[in-house]
Order: sequence, then C-alpha cells, then structure tokens
Amino acid sequence: MTPDVHVLRAAGVGVVVALPQDGLPEVVHWGQDLGPLHPADARRLLRSVARPASPSALDGPWPLTVLPGEHDGWEGRPGLAGHVGRRALLPRWRRTAAEADERHLRVTAEAAGLRVVVDLALDPSGVLAVTHELHNTGAEPVDLAILEATLPVGDLATEVLDFSGRWTRERTPQRRPLAQGSHARESRRGRTGHDSPLVLAVGTPGFDDARGELWAVHLAWSGDSVHRVDALPESRTVLGAGPLLRPGEITVEPGAAFRTPAALFVWSDAGLDGLGHRFHRYVRGRPHHPRRPRPVTLNTWEAVYFDHDLGKLTRLARVAADVGVERFVLDDGWFLGRRDDSAGLGDWRVDPGPWPDGLHPLVEVVRERGMEFGLWLEPEMVSLDSELARAHPDWLLQPIGNEVRPWRNQYVLDVSRADVFDHLLKAVSALVTEYRLDYVKWDQNRDLIEAVTAGRANVHRHTAAVYRLLAALRDRHPGLEIEACASGGARVDLGVLEHTDRVWASDTNDPVERLAIQRWTELLLPPELVGTHVGPPVAHTTRRATGLDLRIAVALLGHFGIEWDLTECAPDELDRIRAGVAAYRRLRPLLHSGDVHHPPTGDAGTSATVIVAPDRSRAVVRVARSVTGDRALPALQRVPGLDPGRRYRVSLPLPGPLPRDAPPLFDALAGAGADGAAADTAVVPGAALGSVGLRLPLLHAAQAVVLELTAQD
Repeated sequence: MTPDVHVLRAAGVGVVVALPQDGLPEVVHWGQDLGPLHPADARRLLRSVARPASPSALDGPWPLTVLPGEHDGWEGRPGLAGHVGRRALLPRWRRTAAEADERHLRVTAEAAGLRVVVDLALDPSGVLAVTHELHNTGAEPVDLAILEATLPVGDLATEVLDFSGRWTRERTPQRRPLAQGSHARESRRGRTGHDSPLVLAVGTPGFDDARGELWAVHLAWSGDSVHRVDALPESRTVLGAGPLLRPGEITVEPGAAFRTPAALFVWSDAGLDGLGHRFHRYVRGRPHHPRRPRPVTLNTWEAVYFDHDLGKLTRLARVAADVGVERFVLDDGWFLGRRDDSAGLGDWRVDPGPWPDGLHPLVEVVRERGMEFGLWLEPEMVSLDSELARAHPDWLLQPIGNEVRPWRNQYVLDVSRADVFDHLLKAVSALVTEYRLDYVKWDQNRDLIEAVTAGRANVHRHTAAVYRLLAALRDRHPGLEIEACASGGARVDLGVLEHTDRVWASDTNDPVERLAIQRWTELLLPPELVGTHVGPPVAHTTRRATGLDLRIAVALLGHFGIEWDLTECAPDELDRIRAGVAAYRRLRPLLHSGDVHHPPTGDAGTSATVIVAPDRSRAVVRVARSVTGDRALPALQRVPGLDPGRRYRVSLPLPGPLPRDAPPLFDALAGAGADGAAADTAVVPGAALGSVGLRLPLLHAAQAVVLELTAQD
C-alpha cells in the first residue's frame, strides 16, 4: 500500500514525510522547498527515491523512520532503546492518528504497552523542531536508555562541523570529513558545557560562511546530551540529537510519559550565515523574546571582586551613570560569609559585615541616577561552609559520603526535591521583592559529577527542575530579567533561553579571545542575547593588554556592557567610554534586529562582522585584527547584504584616531563622525560595496575599525 504523504513548507524549506499505516513516519526529503505536491506527484516522488535491497543484506528494502531501530532493519545507533523487565524494547508500531497542517505534523503510533507521539513543527523561519513523547500504556515500568530525534540529510554532505572548547575559550570550531559509522558526541557534564557541540552540521564540500548546503541540529537542553551522525553503507546519512540518559535514570511508570527536549533542525543553501539567519529569526520570533532596548550593563565583578565597600561601589555607580550605563549589577560577594569562593553559597541573605544596612543604600544611589539594579546569584550550588549545608546535608545532589570531588569549593543542590525547590524559590523571590530587582545574573559554576539521588542518576530531573524554578520565579515577578551564566559560557543553549533573557558567552573579556567566541556564538544566537563587556586594560583571564578602542569595538556588536573599575579611569578614557555607550544606544535598534554576516577578509589575521538592517537601509561593519598578517596593502573588504541599487554614506560611529596610513576615503571621515557631513567621496554604490569593497586602514594586531553605512535615498 502506498503511504500517505504530508509536506511541511516555510521560508524556502520543505519537509516531505511519508506516513505508512504500519510503522513510524519516514522523512523522504528535508531541504529546498519543492512547492505544493499533489497526491499523484507525491506518489511519483516516493517511487523515484525508493531504495532497493542492498547486496549481502536484508532480503528486501526497509524504512528509515524518525526513530530508526533494529525491527526496521537499521543497524546504527537506535532512535529508541530500553527495556521492559528484561525484555528489549523493540516495538512494532502501528499509526493510530495524524494531525497536520502546512507547518505542523503530529503522529501517534501504538505498540504493545507503548504509545509514541512524534511532533514535527516547522517555524516560519524554516527551523524544524522535533520532539518525541513516549507513553507507557502497559502494566510494567519502562526503563528508557535512548530517545533521540533523527532526520536523514542530503547525499552530497561530506564534511562535519561541530564545536569544542574550554573555560574562556568556548565554542571552538572543529571540522572533519564525514566518516562511515555511527559517531556520537556525548556530553556528561550535567550542564551544556564549555566544550558543547552547540550545533552539529554536515555540509557539501568546502562550505563556508556564505556558500554551501548544510543540514544542522541543535538540542535545546542544558543537561547531558548526545549529538550524532550515522553514515552507514546501506543507508542515507542520519543527523540527530537527544538527551543523554544514564543507566536507570529515566523509568516511565505505567500511565506516565517522557517527553524529549526539542531538537532543532536547520537547513541552509547559503552557508553558515544562512544557518545563523534561520536560527536568529526563529529565536526573535519567540513570544517571550526581549523586545525593549537591551540596557547598557555594568557588572561589578572585575571592578571590585569580593571587596565590597559601600563607598567604593557608590562612587562606581555615580561614574557609571555619568557615562550612560542603564543597569548596575552587583556580582559575587554580598551574601552571608562570602569573602572568597570557599563559603556562603546557599545562604542568600545580605552579609551584615560589609552591608550593615543591607543593600538599600547602594540600591538607592543606583535608582536615583536612573539605573536598574541587578544581583548575582548561584542558587543551584551550596558551600559546605554554609548554614544551609549544615542544616540540610541531605539536600545535596552529590552525597558527601561518596567523597565526591569539590569544584570551586562547592557542591550541587538537588533542585528536583520539592523542599529544595520551594526553599530556593522563596529565598530568591524574597530578594527580588525586597530590593525590587530588575535583573538576576543566575550563575552555575561546576559540572555535575556523580549527580545522584538515592543512588540513582538524576541529571535530567534536576535540569528540568531548574527550568521550572526559573519559570516560577518569572511568573511571580513579571518583568524580571535573568541572565544565564555558567562559569561563563557553559550553559549556552536554547533550552535555558526559554527561561532567561541573555547568556554570558564567556568569562573572558579579552577582546582578542572574544572575537572568535562571539562569532561562533552568533551561529546560534542573535547579538542581543549575548553579553559583551568592555573589560579593564589588562584582561583578568589572559593577562593580555589591549587598547580601549578595540575593547569597545568588540563589545559593541552584542548586548553591550562594562566590567571595569571606572573610578580609576582617566578623563579621556571616560570620554571614549561615554562615546562608545552613546554609539551603542543609537545603533542597538539595528544591531539587535539585523541579519549577521561574516564575509571573508582576504587576510587570515583579520575577521569581519556585518549587521544589515532588515530593510537594507543601514549596516554596521566591524573588521578586527587578532594577529599580524603578511600583507602591507590591506585587502578590499566587501559588504554583503546591501541593496545593490542604493548608495550608502560611510561614516565612523566611534571617535578616535585611525591607524596610520589610512586610505584616502578615510581622510573624509576622520573628522566627520557618525553625525557629521561626509564628503561626496564617502558615498559608495551598494553594488560596489558588495562586489568590489572598501579599502580599509592597515590594522596592526589587536586593532579594529567600525563603519556605519546609511542608504542615501
């Protein structure tokens, strides 16, 4: 019998799904939109791509379903695995229901003692969210080992891209040829991780930022995870992701169900930037995406560390307001016993030592100067040297009796326990209420090693409980914004961003390191969700000294902030910071709504980022050099995404001297600035900017230039 066929279509993406009566859905095509498929054409398509039997293999053709398994004939990593009692989980599915429209398909199938609901939702941006929900309709518990979303990709894919990294060097890309076999990237850190795959992509040979066809997946989840590629000789290549379930961690009791986090699948025929554009439109289309301008934020960590003094912080707040800061965040060190990182976590009460009157005197100064007030917290963690740990040692997710190794002198609370959940919600909510907090920086500073409850692995339930805690806090306090931080960039994913408003991309404010970190974070997240701060002249993490102009230029293309003791700045430094803040506040409507491009520079030592307004009326270009190059004449820098039929005025949004030996065009710009009247020679056709480019100044290492382009209609 010929299967039914359903087609999902949006934003140039098409997903063709065959729906057999016996068995699960089979994705026949995921890629370029094929247009409407009439029933006869759909049947012709199925016949044209139908597989034969392979030599020295199963006697007949077999289906590649969304949950591939041995009963189908699949011999790679299964989409579903587990056991009922001592019996292997090898269900024989039969479709019982299907609901569908142009962008959504929901299929229900039954097997002995099981029901599975497969949900495919194609967003208007072309991002396909896939979830599975497994129901236990039998009389025995189901021990679940694997439940992962998978899709087949195009046969032209020959290269693989994913990411690794470490603390202060997150999201480092790694490419390799697609190899035969089943390959899984497993993360067992209990959080997303500094070495998270982030996005796993396969693509056509030589794909780059602007060229090539790619198929990619991101798991919207902050716990243990699997990202996988299966390339078997007798099958299409399969891409997938799902939660990593440890032995015995998930048991689906009779009458209960388990739902996977969403695996987000993205196809692009316009290179990596094409993937980024789809991800960004998906994220910006969420109903809870931050809409108001992203406030200029000052975080006190690299200004005062644990040395909390009301006089010092008051002076810092006054200077911050003077340069245009809109949000003041007090970082670690304000709570009971917290003079260093060895004590205090869990005791979320203001320390009367440095704060005899609580935080109210500082909050009053901040608010009097028109700034919002935020506070750093790490609610999931506890120090053994704390009142909470002494009173409730049973609340720890990692039993101390097991000699679990500490990390930053701290351990993890089991948020999946109702008493822990209630305590944390009450404690954090009390702080939000007392100080009318506008913002919480929610940190998480360790991996979850030996995370067990009553001897049972508990990462998944703990992570889900953290999500519920964040959601409950926002329900109690509408308007409260939350930043997701985890030792910097170890919790960057679209799962936690369902409950938070931005991420801290990395603990390093070294602008040279940040260029790459921010570029690859932008593959998934639009700039307004990525915290980017101007740090001190010598970076805390690398001890590298860099100029203020570079630090401002790098922080500009994100959610701009400052993490520096401004009270020690010279007047000219404050003037330049004030100008940088003003430029950000003027440009952020463009920076936080435009399409992000990463054009080639023709120079391995430099990188370029271009953000173009949706109507192509404006653009911002930043070119930065991280290492010296071998050219004395800089390459022409092309600017993609502009309207070739318009002409654009070129201006410099940031004040400051240009590098020596600047090209002639920049003589007209040096004194004009963003609001000055540039000479006619600074107006360039969009076609020339896109196809020929601009000659930029010759940059030395750790220098950058930022340009603003404005259409002259």
